[in-house]
Amino acid sequence: MIGAKLKIALLYDVWNEDPEAAAAKEEGAAPARVPRKKVKKVKKEKTDREEIFEALQKLGHEPSYFELDGRPQSLHGLSRCDADLIFNLTESFDGDDTKEMNVVAYVDLLGLRYTGAGPHSLFLSQDKAIAKKIFAFHGIKTPYFATSYRGRIDHAHDISFPLIVKPSWEDGSIGIDAGSVVKNIKEMMERIHYIQDEFDSPALIEEYIEGREIYAGILGSYDRVQALPLVELDLSRLPEGTPKIASYDVKFEKNTEAYKLTKSAIAENLDEATTQRLQDTAIAAYRALKLRDYGRIDLRFAPNGDVYVIEANPNPWLASRQEFAMAAKASGLSYTEMIGTIVELAMSRYGNAPMANAAAMH
Repeated sequence: MIGAKLKIALLYDVWNEDPEAAAAKEEGAAPARVPRKKVKKVKKEKTDREEIFEALQKLGHEPSYFELDGRPQSLHGLSRCDADLIFNLTESFDGDDTKEMNVVAYVDLLGLRYTGAGPHSLFLSQDKAIAKKIFAFHGIKTPYFATSYRGRIDHAHDISFPLIVKPSWEDGSIGIDAGSVVKNIKEMMERIHYIQDEFDSPALIEEYIEGREIYAGILGSYDRVQALPLVELDLSRLPEGTPKIASYDVKFEKNTEAYKLTKSAIAENLDEATTQRLQDTAIAAYRALKLRDYGRIDLRFAPNGDVYVIEANPNPWLASRQEFAMAAKASGLSYTEMIGTIVELAMSRYGNAPMANAAAMH
């Protein structure tokens, strides 16, 4: 364990904030006084950054928050950050998630140490078509696919229906719903049109793999990695006729039937050999995309025993109720120990390099 007390800045992003509110916050203006009303107290669910902040305090570190709000001023402020380590929780810049890699590239240029994936890993993971080509090169099974954008088709394989059509550049199940699984040309063309208009992204047209939705959490970097116990998103209770996929409703919309009928839990009924095969596949995908510190690989385990990599998730959600923390807990790590391990992995990558040279040590 790292013995030294570290100053750790939790870097996160916000967007669509009212300009006047942002200015008031920057100037330290007091909010307008509002009459107090008696309201029923509802226990507020902690955000991931609040949980990480508390874990870092328990570890003896000195955490602080650093907010990127999409304005140049926040980037200028980051250039003056004197933290020993940035705990990177950003997913976009000003709401544009294609710029997630730009944020860490900027942190690299500043010579700051930070947790998680570098810009090249984020780029490779976010463009699902490129990631799948890399998987195929390394002999990692992934569903056959093609991409389409504004009339141009990048034809990678012969594919047959049913297919799942989703944005190639989005993550977090954005753009994935019950209409994503298509059974004929008409449905496919309508879905491609929707994705291009709604997200201005190439459409990833992928063979639909029936099977179990398995998540493999990984801790470590290329030479030393640990696969955590497997987690399964149980989709079996979805209504008849609803595609068994991890749609946006299933993952995030708490008031929907799809969310209420599905749950994640440690995967059961997998023998030792199958578990090892799933974990080995996940580690191979993790290494192929040069992920580091922590990541999650999404797999499909088909009824015939085939294992498919669906996608890779660098810097997955670290909330204690989410799949990565669930897997870490099953491995014997408390939430605080999991956060401490990520900090250790990041710091060990930089060794004793001074701050100004930290960017070169990855």
